[in-house]
Amino acid sequence: MTRRRTLNLIVYAPALVGNDGRTLAVVHGIERALPGVSLEWEVSEEGRLIALPQRDGWLAEAAARGEFPLLCNGDESYPVTVSGWGRPAGLSAGGQSQFEVHAKVPLGEAMIAAAPGVLEGVAEGARAFWGRVLPDGVAPEMAKQVRHSMDQPHVPPRGLPALNLPKHIRSPAIPHHLGWLNYWSAAAAQAIGFPEPALDAELLSRARRTESGGWVVRLTDTPLDLDNPSHLEALIRAYERFPEIGGRAIPR
Repeated sequence: MTRRRTLNLIVYAPALVGNDGRTLAVVHGIERALPGVSLEWEVSEEGRLIALPQRDGWLAEAAARGEFPLLCNGDESYPVTVSGWGRPAGLSAGGQSQFEVHAKVPLGEAMIAAAPGVLEGVAEGARAFWGRVLPDGVAPEMAKQVRHSMDQPHVPPRGLPALNLPKHIRSPAIPHHLGWLNYWSAAAAQAIGFPEPALDAELLSRARRTESGGWVVRLTDTPLDLDNPSHLEALIRAYERFPEIGGRAIPR
């Protein structure tokens, strides 16, 4: 059986503080962006689907315990999932505890069109610093950009720049890396210097402002494919434009 391709979303946000409403806002953000999708099923550790007739209250109780269990739409032929967990300060940018949210949606024409809205809904709901969407299969290769030792040379594939581990990035507002779709909060945009109209005309043509003052920026018209020379060039250009991303900027 052919494995279904997915678009994988991650956002990084301030740590949960009890039931602060953000997990429910994330779920509602996905449901607004995907009419007809209802995330009213829990996925157990054994992979069983458990219906949640009182989903909102159940989610609030889980959030009060610092949890965001795996939810899905209950459709195994077209699965949409979301969950989240804490990220300790010692592993996080700026040395601050964070909350990361992960979602997966099927890769197809309808979802490609809806993906910017899904990213915006999740990121704004979580009050995220930044986030991104990548097709599965691309993320593992881009992970090879990460330098795991500051004392050893590191040469990533395809001419991409070496990126530092999050714990070596000075601020939680600075993205760890780029995606096909990028969410930059107002703080993240300021940290990386976006937008600069004279430099960012192409990116701005594929960007939209969010209600909170952040941005959703699409790097290429179709999902990122590193075997496509124009996509690879666009990715390299964006890294050159924003040296703060991945903690590469030389401190002044």
